[in-house]
Amino acid sequence: QVQLVESGGGLVQAGGSLRLSCAASGTIFSINTMGWYRQAPGKQRDLVATITRGGSTMYADSVKGRFTISRGNAKNTIYLEMNSLKPEDTAVYYCYAPAFGMDYWGKGTLVTVSS
Repeated sequence: QVQLVESGGGLVQAGGSLRLSCAASGTIFSINTMGWYRQAPGKQRDLVATITRGGSTMYADSVKGRFTISRGNAKNTIYLEMNSLKPEDTAVYYCYAPAFGMDYWGKGTLVTVSS
């Protein structure tokens, strides 16, 4: 089993920055890739960024150049540094990790960007 806990969401003005964190616990040795998804009100959940254990990253086009995903030294924590935030970035951000053939999700953290 894997547990994911996000933190760091909040309210920020457009152009501002926030840093999200996700801590994984449980049987974490099986986790290779971790990532962030987001879901805006009334919309589907979309991929934001992923990072592998080796440090390879991938970003959605909408956040390239503004968001940076990284892993902590202990490899069980990932971060999402979000800069130049826009109102359209407003969403619940979910931490994600596939393991044991299953998809694990955190409960989400709300990011609200005011114009």
